[in-house]
Amino acid sequence: MSAALHAWLQAARQRAQQPPAQPRLPLWVAGQPVGSVAVGVLDQIGLQRLLDKRYKLSKTERSGTAIWHLDVPADAATDALNTLATALRDADLCGPWRNEQLAVCNAQGECVGTVERGAVRVLGIATVAVHLVGSAPDGRMWVQKRALTKPNDPGLWDTLMGGMIAATDSLQQALARETWEEAGLHVADLQAVTHGGHVLFSRPSSEAGGTGYMVERIDWFRATVPEGMAPSNQDGEVDEFALRATEDLYTQVAEDRFTLEAALVMAAHWGL
Repeated sequence: MSAALHAWLQAARQRAQQPPAQPRLPLWVAGQPVGSVAVGVLDQIGLQRLLDKRYKLSKTERSGTAIWHLDVPADAATDALNTLATALRDADLCGPWRNEQLAVCNAQGECVGTVERGAVRVLGIATVAVHLVGSAPDGRMWVQKRALTKPNDPGLWDTLMGGMIAATDSLQQALARETWEEAGLHVADLQAVTHGGHVLFSRPSSEAGGTGYMVERIDWFRATVPEGMAPSNQDGEVDEFALRATEDLYTQVAEDRFTLEAALVMAAHWGL
């Protein structure tokens, strides 16, 4: 490993684990802690019941600490969370709207409800993603260039596949779905598909005017793409694929040509 890559990795790992850029208050939903919100953000949508008094959003105190509480019955958590997400969007306090539901879990990993993906960063809700490191039989690695239309990290390079796990998907289902959508490959056709590990992120997010906070676990897999098989994007989110030698990838990672998430997944794959 070059000195440049070593220095980059040290800095990247620090970037992946950072405290919030501004003070945040815990967010509770239906009596369960699920995230956090930057001070002042929810004040902008008002201390009021959301949508004609269906749901009560209030700033209260718990164990001596101020918190935001979306006070609803457990069976109404999903609707209440999405009502809050819509209010944030209407106030221009939300990330890109995806029409995709992500799970909202408590500290024990139990699902409390689901919410629009565009709201998870501003609400500090933990997310789970999946990446696939795909190699050719000769050891070169397949990588993708993200489309310039992507809301996050457009034009940067990425692993063969990387995507968020939707609320309706298991880890294996997300791996299969995202591998087809992004690379046009069926997991069953790949060789030596194995779970490699996970990478954790906790850092400020630029979403919602810089008031977001990213808390994410990336589970990554490795596999061999058989000779004669090549990826082909299906969802319009990839500009191109390329086969790169490891030494070339070392250089490109150190030059910040890859997303932070992809680079740290690749470093884990290389055992760095």
